[in-house]
Amino acid sequence: MIAFTGGGTGGHLAIVDAVKEHTTKDKIYIGSTRGLDQKWFENDNSFKAKYFLESQSVVDKGKLGRILTMGKIFKEALKARAILKKHKVKVVFSVGGYSAAPTAFAALSLRIPLVIHEQNAHMGSLNKLLKPFAKDVISPYDNGTLKIAAPVKEIFFQTKRVRSKIKTILISGGSQGSLFLNNFALKLAPILKEKNIEIYHQAGIKHEEKVKKEYEKLGIEANVFGFSKELPSIIAKADFAIARAGSSTLWEFVANGLPALFVPYPYAAGDHQYYNAKYLSDKGLGWVKREKELEVDFVKELLEQDLSEISKNLPKEIDKDGARKIAQYLDEVTWNIWF
Repeated sequence: MIAFTGGGTGGHLAIVDAVKEHTTKDKIYIGSTRGLDQKWFENDNSFKAKYFLESQSVVDKGKLGRILTMGKIFKEALKARAILKKHKVKVVFSVGGYSAAPTAFAALSLRIPLVIHEQNAHMGSLNKLLKPFAKDVISPYDNGTLKIAAPVKEIFFQTKRVRSKIKTILISGGSQGSLFLNNFALKLAPILKEKNIEIYHQAGIKHEEKVKKEYEKLGIEANVFGFSKELPSIIAKADFAIARAGSSTLWEFVANGLPALFVPYPYAAGDHQYYNAKYLSDKGLGWVKREKELEVDFVKELLEQDLSEISKNLPKEIDKDGARKIAQYLDEVTWNIWF
């Protein structure tokens, strides 16, 4: 039995989803009542059981707040211990984040092997804390861990193509949306219209209707959406993207050959989105701009570039068997425990 834990964002959960599709062992999922965990997995029948604990982040809390939150985490860890014992879990696979904390601590207390998947170029605080006690830390980046490609769904490899000229653009702040990117997109929209570039804009669930109205005021047609399960096909249509730099988003673009300008979320823990994007930009495979650095004129110049070389080289950065290799590794860990 393998327990998957972690989440907090749709990006984290996409990684869990990709791994679980390829593993052969029975699986349970332990997530949080906060974030998107329940939305993604509450009705997912591929897990033998699902649990959602009252875990929460210690980030952006004062000293007293951190102490109280840590107390709650350890209280939830006791519940996680009972769950792991009930299902006779042999290995815990964690993708980090506050959602994973109770189960990760419970695994260590029960001496159950903990395998961590660090999906970001800059290691998260929980994973950094747990790394010395984990059986292994897996990462797609060159950061001194067991290097295995990020698990990306097959659809992104199947629909990959080489882009050259920009006829369609995707602007995405994720399912939660980004006020900054929404406002920037509206500033950029007249230029995109002038160049006859089709717009797909993920404005976020809460901002979808407002952004639609703003495009209408400008007299510009745009495909505006909040959360969409059709995102893989939208990514396949796009020739260029302006997006946040969450790891799942970044590696999906890489697998699909979609060049992008990444605008990291400035308050991401450890500034990990910046380091994710920098990993590609340092190789000449994309661009990264801080919010305060981003200007319409810079993007206007990018729109004129031939992207074929970058688009052709992006998929070379990822192994399409990443998910299978991680699953195979987990199978080996559980097999070694039995024998």
